[in-house]
Amino acid sequence: MSKESRTPNIDGLAKEGVRLTQHIAAAAVCTPSRAAFLTGRYPIRSGMASGTQQQVLFWNGCSGGLPPNETTFARILNQQDYSTALIGKWHMGVNCKSRRDHCHHPLNHGFDYFYGMPFTLLNECQGTDDPELAKSLQDTYWFYTQMIILAVLTLLIGKLTNLFSVKWKIIICLAICGLLYFISWFSSYGFTKYWNCILMRNHDITEQPMDLEKTTSNMLKEAVSFIERNKHRPFLLFVSLLHVHTPLITTEKFLGRSRHGLYGDNVEEMDWMVGMLLDVIDKEGLKNTTFIYFASDHGGSLEAHRGSAQLGGWNGIYKGGKGMGGWEGGIRVPGIVRWPGVLPAGTVINELTSLMDIFPTVVHLAGGAVPQDRVIDGRTLLPLLRGTVQHSGHEFMFHYCGVFLHAVRWHQKDSGTIWKAHYATPVFQPEASGACFGRGICPCFGDGVIHHDPPLLFDLSEDPSESNPLSADTEPLSDTVTRRIGKAVEEHRKTLTPVPRQLSPHNNIWKPWLQPCCGTFPFCWCDEENNKADGIL
Repeated sequence: MSKESRTPNIDGLAKEGVRLTQHIAAAAVCTPSRAAFLTGRYPIRSGMASGTQQQVLFWNGCSGGLPPNETTFARILNQQDYSTALIGKWHMGVNCKSRRDHCHHPLNHGFDYFYGMPFTLLNECQGTDDPELAKSLQDTYWFYTQMIILAVLTLLIGKLTNLFSVKWKIIICLAICGLLYFISWFSSYGFTKYWNCILMRNHDITEQPMDLEKTTSNMLKEAVSFIERNKHRPFLLFVSLLHVHTPLITTEKFLGRSRHGLYGDNVEEMDWMVGMLLDVIDKEGLKNTTFIYFASDHGGSLEAHRGSAQLGGWNGIYKGGKGMGGWEGGIRVPGIVRWPGVLPAGTVINELTSLMDIFPTVVHLAGGAVPQDRVIDGRTLLPLLRGTVQHSGHEFMFHYCGVFLHAVRWHQKDSGTIWKAHYATPVFQPEASGACFGRGICPCFGDGVIHHDPPLLFDLSEDPSESNPLSADTEPLSDTVTRRIGKAVEEHRKTLTPVPRQLSPHNNIWKPWLQPCCGTFPFCWCDEENNKADGIL
């Protein structure tokens, strides 16, 4: 519960429900974490883990995304005659081979209805801050473009003033090559707002680019409408809020209300939206028959700031943040479950749980069957939530940064100790800052990572901040624990099978022929929401 920002609705949800204090995301960034949440599987199993520095999908118009052969809990619930909807952020791809094949789209993954962003919020959507999408890469592109321009101008001046002899053909060829180089990168990065910042209703684009001032009210209306339409039948509603993510789009009503600047304002507006949805559930008489789950897909972004203002949140006592696959601050997230009359109110569970556990949990609740043709890493939460068992179904949990295993935790059931071994950790910039301010986000591999052999070992039971690594001198069991965790890693890797990497350079590059467009490409702009409103008026 928040002691800093005013979040009465989320606090009330926690008081009426069950709090999961050791709730772990499968990745420290959104695309792979969401894939794991929906499928109950580590993202490396579905190809949704990256082997490059681009840890998430970069474009609506790329070919990567959640593979059609992956089974989401939405698909299983849809087969159980549930009405299913996703309102909000998707960020797991749109198309594969053509602009309208929608192979990665939510409607191809078990959702009956979709309204929201197929991508994610970026500073480019607002246009007031520095670019967020691969800023360092864009700076490099600009630098080389300027060098080419300088070379062409130098040759041109030299030719016109007879300072040196050069053929016009060389100058023209260099100028054309420079122009083509500029077009090749600026046609994508220069129009990010149009390519990525769009709203869709099912397969149709309603706003391109999206009107950020109306987004919050539109999302809330859509969610409320879905509940009201489906109150007499089983339904699954996944509300994936755009809040607490840069550029922190906040309506005027909430600006300046909190004690923590724009981020605090945004948090309080998110809490208000949660309250509005809970009110609808109560008003429709659904409170005691509705299983509600509240969580985040990863920790706060420590590098997100505007001047001295922190825009990415704070991760409390936990080290690290978004993009850091091993440190607690990137993967340890809030977890709240409410089901009045079934789950005991005010319960706190300190056992190891995962976002991946929601997959088997809701599948069992709906009377469905968990797929037997693939590895499911999630464990049903129901026995733990109901109090019929005291321990989690997880003994080991593997913490990836992209496809690279950075850390492993071991919940030693006989002693209750929670060990965590780090095989790789990011290099902070500056060194004592606890974040990668020099890079914008910490890398998963390369010279921005330190490898540890033997691994850094922590006892999270005594040191949740991961401040004091253990050694043979301070912990007699350290060698035994390290060997046991190493054996678990070997066993885990035997369960992995090669799959196409959805975030490979080929799949994560902008492809104009895949770009969702509400007009005739490249003239992609529309505002169907306003047009519809004008028609009603």
